[in-house]
Amino acid sequence: MKTAQRTNKWKKIIMWTILAIVIIVAGVFVYLQSVTYSPSERAEAAFTSDGQVNVTEIKDGYRFEPVGTEVTKPNIIFYPGGLVEPESYSPLARELAEEGHRVYIAKMPINLAIFGQNKADSFIEEHPDESFVIGGHSLGGSFASRYAAERTEKLKGVFFLASYADEGGSLKNTDLSILQITGSDDGVLNREDWKNSKANLPEDTTYVSIEGGNHGQFGSYGMQKGDNQPAIREEKQLEEVVVALEKWIDKLN
Repeated sequence: MKTAQRTNKWKKIIMWTILAIVIIVAGVFVYLQSVTYSPSERAEAAFTSDGQVNVTEIKDGYRFEPVGTEVTKPNIIFYPGGLVEPESYSPLARELAEEGHRVYIAKMPINLAIFGQNKADSFIEEHPDESFVIGGHSLGGSFASRYAAERTEKLKGVFFLASYADEGGSLKNTDLSILQITGSDDGVLNREDWKNSKANLPEDTTYVSIEGGNHGQFGSYGMQKGDNQPAIREEKQLEEVVVALEKWIDKLN
């Protein structure tokens, strides 16, 4: 009898423990959803296919390709910022696709690149004989750098938007071309960490500062908590980002 009672007691403990874990996990997901940034109306509009750009959902994200023209190399892989839905970067991807590039935006587990560092593998596997660059915004840029540090042979360069390479993603001793773009009015980027992280990049890294640009306008999802009001419009910041990327890419070819 006592053995049966002990067994039932442990069954109850296990059941309550499992229930508690389920409730905690569900609570975490609900919280993350509540603090995740969604794409603006402009981003949603840019996320549709038309006569210039074809937008396709694929295994690990989204592909933007130019219509009716040969693809300009390199292909571009983009990792979104932390807790930002990938569709929020569709204006940037569309602009680059209109310039002729094939652009991939990775879709991260719970919108955190820390859980999807190797998403780029499936994009590169689509065109293994073609050239690629990888980059990202904020947290996405840091994990794009970590990916690049482990896959240098697959890439020609790495770009950072309001982001930097930490020690785990150090590119200092690689032959990769590096571009760093920041906004002068960014209220989210930790400037001290950003300055210190320059030690993890090659000496010939290209640095571009967008006057009046902030953190959130590297995407299109509205004001981010802790950010500063930008002194320029989102469209202007996007334009300057695309120009900087194209100048950098031209040097790779």
